[in-house]
Amino acid sequence: MAYEKFIEEYLSKELIKKQKSSFIAIEKLINRSIKDLKAAKANLAIDEGIAYTIAYLAMLHAGRAFMLLKGFRPNDGYQHKTVVEFMSYTMGVEYKSIVERFDRMRRKRNIFTYEIDISISKTEADSALETAVKFVDLIKEAIKKENPQAHFKF
Repeated sequence: MAYEKFIEEYLSKELIKKQKSSFIAIEKLINRSIKDLKAAKANLAIDEGIAYTIAYLAMLHAGRAFMLLKGFRPNDGYQHKTVVEFMSYTMGVEYKSIVERFDRMRRKRNIFTYEIDISISKTEADSALETAVKFVDLIKEAIKKENPQAHFKF
């Protein structure tokens, strides 16, 4: 499905809403992502599951910043899934593997949050943090590239 058709479909299903882009809000979301990455790293030695969850949240916040840059926000209901799907249609095929990892992390984070007796290994948490750092960096660069005249503080 092409980007335009995706946007049309998600607007009609009320999964996304148009939202006026705000550099201040975009910057706040990216800075939140950066804090999330630091928190995830700090928690690696304490609780792998929490570190994994926070690494995922860093990606979610960065994805929401990117959506806002494009003039949209997720609507009620399936916000996490909508952000992942939006990223899938906007990032292009060269970013397919990292967006797929984002989606796997979304599902695993959901299971970890709502199910009993699931654990996240140190290896999984390390990998999640590494993926999140790459993803947030990609989003930061995409935002700067799309707005080279703006001076973001991130």
